[in-house]
Amino acid sequence: MSTSAPPASILLVEDDARLTDLLAELLSEEGYHVDVAGDGPAGLQLGLTGRYDVLVLDRGLPDRDGLEVLRALRRRGVDTPVLVLTARGTLGDRVEGLDAGAEDYLVKPFEVPELLARLRALRRRRFDGAEQLPVAGRRLDLASRTVIGDDGVVELSASECALLAVLAAAPGQVFTRGQLLDAAFGAADAQGTVDTYVHYLRRKLGPDIVRTVRGIGYRLGSR
Repeated sequence: MSTSAPPASILLVEDDARLTDLLAELLSEEGYHVDVAGDGPAGLQLGLTGRYDVLVLDRGLPDRDGLEVLRALRRRGVDTPVLVLTARGTLGDRVEGLDAGAEDYLVKPFEVPELLARLRALRRRRFDGAEQLPVAGRRLDLASRTVIGDDGVVELSASECALLAVLAAAPGQVFTRGQLLDAAFGAADAQGTVDTYVHYLRRKLGPDIVRTVRGIGYRLGSR
């Protein structure tokens, strides 16, 4: 019996307890699994031992500076995308953070929608080089445009594969039809094209592979 794909996982390393609680709740509501650490050593330990899709790392941590943690992770071969949060926003600070191995840099105070958008961008960037994506207990192979599971292999068309890949790259996100049209079809068709290919995916992979979110659009479903 197949199980659903796990949610995207984030390690949040932040010493401000109120901000940690706020972000952990927010990210959980967005569909992420969130682990938290309140200082540099704890963040380094979790970063080395856990498997995460994205690390959100405060720069001004107690006991060990956030950039020291980042450099230690990179020296140990951890290539998880890192978003650095900091109150220091000068050009020199941003350059130092990027040179230490961060993929992105966000200055406090920040707007929550921007943080969420940057996290989605980091996950998309990480999946750009991926050959397979988890899909409801199965795997979407992008090269062969097939979904592979215990019950066999299902072939997809190019458009079906493109649509499913967008959903699978952000399994906790709800997409509007317009967003899916832009991402999977290049906005060349009417939004009804999205509904058509959702129907095709459900017919091939089961009715729960794509979930309808009333009044908004679609998200990746579970088998």
